[in-house]
Amino acid sequence: MKVIEPSVIHHIQNGVLEGKDIESYTKRYHEVNYLYEKQREDDPIVYEVYSYSKGKDILGNLNWGLTVLKPVYSHNECNMTKGHFHVNKDCAEIYFGIAGVGLLLLMDEDGHTWAEKVYEGSLHHIDGTIAHRLVNTGDEDLKVGACWPTSAGHDYHAIEKREFGYRVYKRNGQIEFEKR
Repeated sequence: MKVIEPSVIHHIQNGVLEGKDIESYTKRYHEVNYLYEKQREDDPIVYEVYSYSKGKDILGNLNWGLTVLKPVYSHNECNMTKGHFHVNKDCAEIYFGIAGVGLLLLMDEDGHTWAEKVYEGSLHHIDGTIAHRLVNTGDEDLKVGACWPTSAGHDYHAIEKREFGYRVYKRNGQIEFEKR
């Protein structure tokens, strides 16, 4: 029997996804500065996303991903991803904490917002009808893995029209929430 090496490796604790067919992108502050209440003058990297998919965007195929959210603050406001709903509301997603600490902000279609703590080992089921956004509340990279159907799609526009109900700040070492 022939035994081959895998084409993709996820270095869980200290790395990222590497190998054939990995897609990745980096977001800098200027690309998402509209998310924050007060603007920064500089333009640091705020997050990186790595994903792997095999197969077409059809029911039954899966994506595997990693988000690395940097410990960047905008006038005490915690760093966050853009957040999204799924285009296909029948598609759930699993997030799992790998490193760092943060929050998974969740919002239903009526705008009700709540959060789950994210840390190494935490596991999060996200229903297909719930918007989700990661927030880094710590002082190191927040690394979160994900698995979702290729047919889910990402609806970022809905979040631009109706933002999550709370902003998250870190002041004097304490996490604070401000209603929008």
